[in-house]
Amino acid sequence: MEWSDVRIFLAIARSGSLGGAARSLQTSHPTVGRRLRALEQAVGHTLFQRTADGLVLTEEGHGIIALAEQMEEGALAMERRLAGQEQNLKGSLRISSADWFGAYVLPPILADFSKAYPNVDVEIQTGTRLFNLAQREADVAFRIVPFNSADVVQRRLFRLDYDVYIAEEAADPEYGDGTGFRLITHDTSTGHFPDIEWLIESFPNARPILRSNNRNVQGRMCREDVGIAVLPRVVGSQIPGIRRLELPKPPPTRDIWVGYHRDLRRLVRLRAFISTVSNHLVNAAA
Repeated sequence: MEWSDVRIFLAIARSGSLGGAARSLQTSHPTVGRRLRALEQAVGHTLFQRTADGLVLTEEGHGIIALAEQMEEGALAMERRLAGQEQNLKGSLRISSADWFGAYVLPPILADFSKAYPNVDVEIQTGTRLFNLAQREADVAFRIVPFNSADVVQRRLFRLDYDVYIAEEAADPEYGDGTGFRLITHDTSTGHFPDIEWLIESFPNARPILRSNNRNVQGRMCREDVGIAVLPRVVGSQIPGIRRLELPKPPPTRDIWVGYHRDLRRLVRLRAFISTVSNHLVNAAA
């Protein structure tokens, strides 16, 4: 059984459809269907059953899913190990971060990195999804929480400060009250946000009016005088049309972490990128 066929089998099992597998593997729907039929013929069993909810594993499919995942881990480990031994400053580097981090923190870092290493192609993937470093969905990731995998090399980069912002022409709300004002909050279903909890507690009589999982959206809505927003200082200080409130108590801070899989620790272009990040942080603190 070839790894390429097992890869398609796993993609279908995880997505529940040929179309979903095709998108995740960046190939065509007919190709996935053809490869699945060939795999089922080769093993002599039907591996998926068509239902109203999509493709589900048959008993035979369930019987080999663990073995397929073991094969996947071996293939990915081999890929990571070989990638980690590359010594040339060329190739690709895939970076994962939150939207605001990619928009407000990374640009000057990547500008310097691209000038110093023009043969490295950089891809930035932003959003709330935590990309899997073991599966090479990203080579390096920035997060506001520590990584929970023993296979990830990680370190705390810096302490992230938050501030409270309102539209430039808006009146100041009263700290501890907030009557007559509105709040811009965050979608807390994706995690714990101490700054949002602090905002609601600090202006208990203000009415939450808008919620977004994107800090850039929050900042721009604040600029339109939709409501009071709490933002990372690095974001709020770069959005024109809003101003920082001077309050008796600041919002809680958070730590920013960077991590990459241990098999990539010798990847020269990754080490060069981490070095560029560290140099920027040193200069910013000076």
